[in-house]
Amino acid sequence: MSEFLILGIILVAVLWFFNKDRIKNRFYPEKPKNLTIDQQFNSDKREREKEIDKLLSKMGKNGINDLSAKDRKRLDELSKH
Repeated sequence: MSEFLILGIILVAVLWFFNKDRIKNRFYPEKPKNLTIDQQFNSDKREREKEIDKLLSKMGKNGINDLSAKDRKRLDELSKH
């Protein structure tokens, strides 16, 4: 019986260790930050760049034919900024 208790404690500790960020964000979500105009611009720019990179990596070796019509439209919108 004590072996199961020890095994259970070890299992809970391992699960907690690998999920501690998810647990922390669920019970203590990050508060929205008050950003300056420049910080907001840079933040938006980084988000656009991440989305462009994601779409470009999705294209992969086969070119633009790998993208759906929605993805192509979004890539065109992002490239205009």
